[in-house]
Amino acid sequence: MSQAANVETSSAKRAYRKGSPLSDSERKMRSVTRKRETHKPINVFIRNSHKDKLDEYCQENGLTQAEAIEQLIARELLSE
Repeated sequence: MSQAANVETSSAKRAYRKGSPLSDSERKMRSVTRKRETHKPINVFIRNSHKDKLDEYCQENGLTQAEAIEQLIARELLSE
């Protein structure tokens, strides 16, 4: 690989790799900031029995709760 290619790739490295690593809170804040560009947060209260079933569903299907809820909403909207 030529030196010009090396210079390009080294300047494209993420900032935290060049210096000290980000703290957990800084890393989380950056992740949330990126996610807010394409997602909106919700905060809901559901019955304990429904939450238990959601947890089981997620575990069985290898999904996060957000993925499972998005799938359920999409499925409901498609059935209209």
